[in-house]
Amino acid sequence: MCLAIPGEVLTVSGGDPLTREGSVAFAGVTKRISLALVPDATIGDFVIVHAGFAIARLDLEEAARTLAMLEAMPPETGS
Repeated sequence: MCLAIPGEVLTVSGGDPLTREGSVAFAGVTKRISLALVPDATIGDFVIVHAGFAIARLDLEEAARTLAMLEAMPPETGS
């Protein structure tokens, strides 16, 4: 199963669309993420990230709804 998590774009760097990246915050953790697949993403946007790539932009309401659902999930107990 794959899980794509929303995060907020904090910085954007790189002029070339193929090497464009940014710092994206996820619940207090910041990671460098490729923005090549979402060329219109800007600082303050929320993006869905999977495997180090932003794959879509989200509006604030959708990001908040998704993050609330993730927080409401019970912790994994293992198998």
